[in-house]
Amino acid sequence: MVENLREGCVTDEPHPVFSFSMESSRRNVSLHCAELTLNGWSIRTDRQVGIEYNGPALRAFTKYTAYLQVTDDAGETAKSEVTFETGRFGTKWCADWITDGTYHFKEKKVSPKPMTFYRKLDCGKRVKSARLYATAAGIYDFYINGEKVGKDYFAPGFTSYKHQLQYQTYDVTEQLKEKNELIAVVAGGWAVGVYTFVRRNRIYAKRQALLAEIRITYCDGTEEIVGTDTSWKVTEEGNYREAEFYVGETYDASVDPLKWNWKNAVIEKQKTNPVLLVQYGVPVRAHEEQKPVSVTVTEKGSLLYDFGQNMAGVIRAEITAHKGQKITFRHAEILMNGELYVKPLRSAKQEAVYICKEGRQMYSPRMTYMGFRYVEVLGIGTEDLNLTALALYSDVERIGTFSCANDMLNRLQENILWSAKSNFVDIPTDCPQRDERLGWTGDIALFGRTASYNFHMSRFYEKWLKDVRAEQTHGGGIPMIVPHVMVPTQMELIFTMAVDHWGDACILVPWAEYCSSGNERVLKDMYPVMKKYMKACLFWAGLFSFGKHRYIWKLLHHYGDWCAPGTGLYGWMGRGKWTATACLSNSANLLSKIAEILGEERDAGYYRKISRQAADAYRSILMDGDCRVKNEFQTAYVLPLYYDMLEGDDRRKAAENLARLVKENDYHIGTGFPGTPYVLFALADNGYVDEAYQMLLKDTCPSWLYEIKTGATTIWERWNALREDGTCNTGEEDGTGEMVSFNHYANGAVGDFLYRRILGIEEMEGGYRKFRIAPMPGGNLAWAQGSIDTVYGKISCNWVCEQDHFRIQVTVPAGTVCELQLPGGKKEILGSGEYCFTQRQ
Repeated sequence: MVENLREGCVTDEPHPVFSFSMESSRRNVSLHCAELTLNGWSIRTDRQVGIEYNGPALRAFTKYTAYLQVTDDAGETAKSEVTFETGRFGTKWCADWITDGTYHFKEKKVSPKPMTFYRKLDCGKRVKSARLYATAAGIYDFYINGEKVGKDYFAPGFTSYKHQLQYQTYDVTEQLKEKNELIAVVAGGWAVGVYTFVRRNRIYAKRQALLAEIRITYCDGTEEIVGTDTSWKVTEEGNYREAEFYVGETYDASVDPLKWNWKNAVIEKQKTNPVLLVQYGVPVRAHEEQKPVSVTVTEKGSLLYDFGQNMAGVIRAEITAHKGQKITFRHAEILMNGELYVKPLRSAKQEAVYICKEGRQMYSPRMTYMGFRYVEVLGIGTEDLNLTALALYSDVERIGTFSCANDMLNRLQENILWSAKSNFVDIPTDCPQRDERLGWTGDIALFGRTASYNFHMSRFYEKWLKDVRAEQTHGGGIPMIVPHVMVPTQMELIFTMAVDHWGDACILVPWAEYCSSGNERVLKDMYPVMKKYMKACLFWAGLFSFGKHRYIWKLLHHYGDWCAPGTGLYGWMGRGKWTATACLSNSANLLSKIAEILGEERDAGYYRKISRQAADAYRSILMDGDCRVKNEFQTAYVLPLYYDMLEGDDRRKAAENLARLVKENDYHIGTGFPGTPYVLFALADNGYVDEAYQMLLKDTCPSWLYEIKTGATTIWERWNALREDGTCNTGEEDGTGEMVSFNHYANGAVGDFLYRRILGIEEMEGGYRKFRIAPMPGGNLAWAQGSIDTVYGKISCNWVCEQDHFRIQVTVPAGTVCELQLPGGKKEILGSGEYCFTQRQ
């Protein structure tokens, strides 16, 4: 792979990074050496991951092939190659930003009208190759001769537009003819359209703009560059009449392009001046196509479709209709009394309106997306409509599988996957449906490990972390929303200061990525950010404090035990000094490990000391002699146990206290966002395996399987989003006010336990060069199986409990070492290969 892509890589990175895996029919295979050759430069290495090119400068707009020869420990050799292209490398654009200079958009809380740009292009000669380079202020689709260019949605993607903006590269060689019509549609998107729950618009630009360049090489060797300039035409009277992520989209197929009021485009001066970089993130694409599981006709005559799966996406409609016929598609996650329940959407409408042309036609929104399972359709009958749903999410590769003998746990795994996909829409969002869909840092900080077991997250994470670096404040704080969008109704100080677990995304997410991929570059890139953030944490913890109290982090704002059942907003936040102090200890501990990996030994010692001091403060001040906390709550014990803050008898006492609380709560979950990923580990790793399984398998509210029992197909934001009496908990009773999502991956962080304890697969070195398989059977599970496609190859584990025997089969990739620990404690050190072990129980 080059830059974490197997194919199709276009990069502006002057030092691209390569990795490879090996396969062999032999056991115990290791790498002897590898030789990588590129652009007249070569390197011999014993590494499989993180091989950085350091040869002569790469040229812009050039295709390169890297050649690899590998020799294993037995002297066997293999060869491979990978091809990639370079982007612009800062080359000046032969194009200008263009817009409609007559369009003055002043309204608040609404989105701008989509702009349609047009130009003719006569080639006149045979085209050898052609590349389109394009970006926009807004989101764009490009068409050549009526055919969509590329498969992406919502290009150029969402970044910290003040700092960096992606451009896309498309091979349009086959689309160009002798005479061509170029069309680009630019909607408001994140930059210009309405965004955030206070419905801000024009956050980054006063109106849409387009920047594009087609570089053509003809068969006779001549070249031509066609860029955006004042020769282009523009109108707001195109097919797209309205487009917004929250409201939806209105598309008029009946309008006559010959009657559109075309104007000359003008050169636009941009509000911001970001660095333009070729796409380094993962594009949003259409994936699964869901067919309806039922269609009913409502009393008012509309059609109600149930797609059987909650998701982020759009409908795809095959329609037979008359010109001017108006069809409305309304979306929601749940039904109440047989109708769409839209109250949780708040100001979001989630509607797609299509005005038909004559005859058969197809419509699918492209300038918006919805969070939904149910769709109500008005204005057409079932005989004239074939409706499906397309799941839209960033094109992250699935790498993990998990299944077991319990069907409800298997459904839980599916729910985790679907919530992840629904919220990986260019950035890691909180939810895909209401007027939010923001890059909340706390959600991904706590879900990152689970995400990395299930998906190849490297490019997705690196893109978002580039924004985290850009948005860090001078004081070291990390905004709670990245890319940072100011919400005027909140205190801006609070939204940009150091906040436990939320701001710690700058440490937790890179660490999750490193553990999964062995990617040291992400640690190097983020290390200065981590250090600056930790300094901010220590400042707030120590302000107005002395002695051990300097490590009790109370100030200034914490979300605490966010969304814990049984309490409300002020109850969650009131637990902040426990969650924050534990977080301070954990992040300092992780930072010490990262410093060691990067060779920063002095820093490693300093942060190790900070971690111990914060742990000691937690034990001495926030716990009594029996390791109890005042006004006990589960997370107060979960965090110090999982974060390894307690030793010996103190650890035993805290585990006893947690197990007692869990039992007293009838094994129901009692944790909020910070504790939920770790509660089962805190139990199982401290001698309470049965209690961990009882909590995992509990199916009454609040619990993971309660959601499954009620028919959920994604993870909920609140444990009691649907109460046992069938009513919806919109948060009005606990001070959060209409805060309920049925597609929120945070509580799905339990997926980490499915892989690391039920299957038992856990890295011991970054990227699984050395790893452990140590399953913890329980809960009457008869079997479990799963796999992870790592950078070294596939790791798999399949165990079965058969009467009085335990049998396990494992696969170890070439170049790695596995420490297998059987439930009875017996250990085996395994090189690459396939193995089977059986032991009596």
